[in-house]
Amino acid sequence: MLGGLDTMPEVTVPQSAPAASPASPPGRPKPKFNKRKVRQAAIAGAVVVALAAGGFLLYRFLTKQDSASSEIQTQPVQYGTIQSKVTGSGNAKAKESAAITLTAGGTVQEVFVSPGDTVTAGQPLYTIFSQEAQDQVTQAQTQVDNLNKEMSALLEDANNLTVRAPFAGKLINVKEFQPDQEVAKETAVATLVNDKKLKLSLYFSYAYENQIHTGQSVQVSIPTVMGTYTGTVEKINKVRFISPEGAVHFEAVLVFDNPGTLTAGMDASATLAASDGSAIYPYENGKTEYYETREIVTKAAGPVVSQGNLMDYADVSAGEALLTLGSSTINETIMSKQKEIDEAQKKLADAQKGLADFNAVSPIDGSVTSCTLTPGAEVKSGDTVVTISNTTNMVVDITVDDRNIAFVQPGLTVELSDWNGNTFIGTVTAINMGAAESQNGMTNYPVTLTVDNQDGSLLAGMYLDYSFVASQSDDCMMVPMQSVKNIPGEDGSTDSVVFIRADKRPENAVDLEIPEPEPGQPPMYPSPEDGFYPVKVETGLNDDYNVEIKSGLNGDEEVFVNYLVESAYG
Repeated sequence: MLGGLDTMPEVTVPQSAPAASPASPPGRPKPKFNKRKVRQAAIAGAVVVALAAGGFLLYRFLTKQDSASSEIQTQPVQYGTIQSKVTGSGNAKAKESAAITLTAGGTVQEVFVSPGDTVTAGQPLYTIFSQEAQDQVTQAQTQVDNLNKEMSALLEDANNLTVRAPFAGKLINVKEFQPDQEVAKETAVATLVNDKKLKLSLYFSYAYENQIHTGQSVQVSIPTVMGTYTGTVEKINKVRFISPEGAVHFEAVLVFDNPGTLTAGMDASATLAASDGSAIYPYENGKTEYYETREIVTKAAGPVVSQGNLMDYADVSAGEALLTLGSSTINETIMSKQKEIDEAQKKLADAQKGLADFNAVSPIDGSVTSCTLTPGAEVKSGDTVVTISNTTNMVVDITVDDRNIAFVQPGLTVELSDWNGNTFIGTVTAINMGAAESQNGMTNYPVTLTVDNQDGSLLAGMYLDYSFVASQSDDCMMVPMQSVKNIPGEDGSTDSVVFIRADKRPENAVDLEIPEPEPGQPPMYPSPEDGFYPVKVETGLNDDYNVEIKSGLNGDEEVFVNYLVESAYG
């Protein structure tokens, strides 16, 4: 036997020694060589070899094994630590960077830095003269000032829709208004008088010019009520009132408190004391007047919305609302004007920042990564002239899916590594839950890591792999991942089982129909005939190799792992 085939016995054919050829008769020609017979013999030999090879292959096919030879592999339950890690990748970039882009053209005057220089915040970078930038600031400021004036006028108009008492006093000559009545601008509303005080204008001879002065006490007498009231000289007017007798007089305005029983238009006189104690009398009596009188009129137009204490002889306080008018456009106009002001102020701020960029200082600490300026060169709007980056601290933007985002918190440390195996440590500094993106049924959340880069080994744009421990289970039961099989549960769910070696069926074994293996294939699961029974288990964490078993095993079992399959041909 060789390779499973019976070999045929080798047959040896006896051959006699060749006899000596008789000598050719003299003069007979030598016979010719027959090439055709040799060719036929070679073809016949090749056919025999082919038939032999085909027969050998047919024999191997007919005698092939019906099933593969397999060996069960097992492993005892182990105890250890399992970590669930989250992995991914991201790109590094400078935590801080600033680029200065011009908003107008100009001429470079001085340049103080070059690429590669280290700068600090506030350090001068260059100076550029730009008349265009200065003009932009002037125009923007003028626009803001004009809009503010227009807004002030609008606010005044809005305020004027409410008619208010300018001072405390009494209303007289009150006009009547109806709800929703259209009222024009400059419409009379009422007359407001201050009757808390009364004043009296009297004329005195210039002979007493030096005897009467402001603040001097005076006695005012009103014959109608037969009362005398103390007042003061409030004002002296050096006018020239000439009496019919030809005497020249000046005016003195006297003020006294109203006890509440006096009014305007009452005859009154007064007496003052001269320096020698003698009495000084006016040329003639006068009439009392309200201390202050104001005609109240509307300063805006609109329908009547409401009325206050708008009645004759009503006492009102300063600022009290008397009449309120409405407007269907004033509020919209004010809002529109405010939008214009906001836009103009932004343009002004941009123009001021643009002008500052022509005498720029470094906005951050860092290194100059680019500078395109040379003294005397012309620059134009839109040119980015200086770029500064702070690479002392780098950031790495990563994304974490919704299965693992709950494990990410600010302060979490994350392992990072580059293509060359260099490692870095990142710290979670931001989780942007509002910028989540959903794709293929999964939501990804942007997470920002900060990496200390004092030695400068981490470069901007570097591609990094990251990993962090999402959860960990210590001193737990573990089995190989291949040992855990998922089978249909009784309620339609999926159960996890592990096949354990046992001499008899365990109490917690589950019934599982094991299908017959396909020809040439190992069984799907080991059977009780092999000494293995499926038991239901509760799994926990898993890594690339093992699965945590939380319940279902005692910890001393030997579990089925897989089949080691041998070749079907031996």
